[in-house]
Amino acid sequence: WALLKLITGGLRVGVSARLAKTALARIGGVDVGAVEEVWHAVEPPYTEIFAWLEGRAAPPDPGKAPVFRPLMLANPLEDRELQTLDPSAYVAEWKWDGIRVQAVSVRDADGVLQKRLYSRTGDDIGSAFPDVLDAVDFEAVLDGELLVIHPNGNGGEVAPFNDLQQRLNRKRVDAKLLAAHPAHVRLYDILFDAGTDLRGETLETRRSRLEALFADRTSVRFDLSPVLDFETWDELGALRAAARDSGIEGLMLKRRDAVYEAGRPRGPWYKWKRDPLLVDAVLMYAQRGHGKRSSFYSDYTFGCWRPGEDGGDELVPVGKAYSGFTDAELRKLDRWVRNNTTNRFGPVREVEPGLVFEVAFDSVHPSKRHKSGVAMRFPRIHRIRWDKPVEEADRLENLEALIG
Repeated sequence: WALLKLITGGLRVGVSARLAKTALARIGGVDVGAVEEVWHAVEPPYTEIFAWLEGRAAPPDPGKAPVFRPLMLANPLEDRELQTLDPSAYVAEWKWDGIRVQAVSVRDADGVLQKRLYSRTGDDIGSAFPDVLDAVDFEAVLDGELLVIHPNGNGGEVAPFNDLQQRLNRKRVDAKLLAAHPAHVRLYDILFDAGTDLRGETLETRRSRLEALFADRTSVRFDLSPVLDFETWDELGALRAAARDSGIEGLMLKRRDAVYEAGRPRGPWYKWKRDPLLVDAVLMYAQRGHGKRSSFYSDYTFGCWRPGEDGGDELVPVGKAYSGFTDAELRKLDRWVRNNTTNRFGPVREVEPGLVFEVAFDSVHPSKRHKSGVAMRFPRIHRIRWDKPVEEADRLENLEALIG
């Protein structure tokens, strides 16, 4: 097996950073959160971590280094769960449509602020957002959402996620891009304040410290995510229903007495996203997956109809998804792809138009990078429409009408 992998060049093995940390935690008999806490304080080959886990040394100390701290994550809120919760025990915030980031600033031995901007996975993305780092004038570790916000004299207008995407995954940005897509961090929480660890404090205490930190600051790059007023779940549900009109993903619910706990503990934080949009699209291309799915065609590109140059209709790709189906459905889809292949392009198979997916997605935006001119946000397969004729799938203009 290894020889075949070497010959074909397909040596990729799917091992997540979380799995590696879990394995290390088992070696040392410690909680995985303890490994995550020191993970970014050391460099490969991580000899300090092994020395600690094997009992030969103390845990690595992040000290004054501007390192990433593990984030606290939320669980999806099920409708039936809502009625079991006490609304007075929770605060609510908007769930903004950006990417989760951590802004870190500590003073070194010379009193100089060392600044970093990390993604939710701990990747240093500061080089792509110098405008954010330049605005850091505090010593703290802050948790928030990276957005593009255009000034409009009324607090600014949050741009669609597609605007932010223009700046992601870049090592450098030029002045034109900085001006066209100004970055902004909307803050949720504070983990450290001038070296004081606040993660063991309640949410209400941390929020007070965060408000105090920015009480006398006016920054075009940082502001606080507002806390929403509500007394009943029905009142909050009405706010959630109107979220799409404002380009907001939904709501966050957080227990007032919750400490900041790394990982995804059940109960303290919930995300209550708005209902997804749905479209019927036709399967056009399929590609093998990775890891345990490497033997199956599990990555699917689908399209919608539009007028063709010959006067008839043609399919144009509008998105790609690789989730939303069971293992049994995957095996059935894999057989269908193999039996209906019409062309091959390297690892990609083109298939006969004959299968419709009901695709769920959060939003759709204009895109010059895609042939269809649109880009979906978080597309996933909601249902496989084995029963539906492909001629009845949606048209591109249906998607264009949903652009927000």
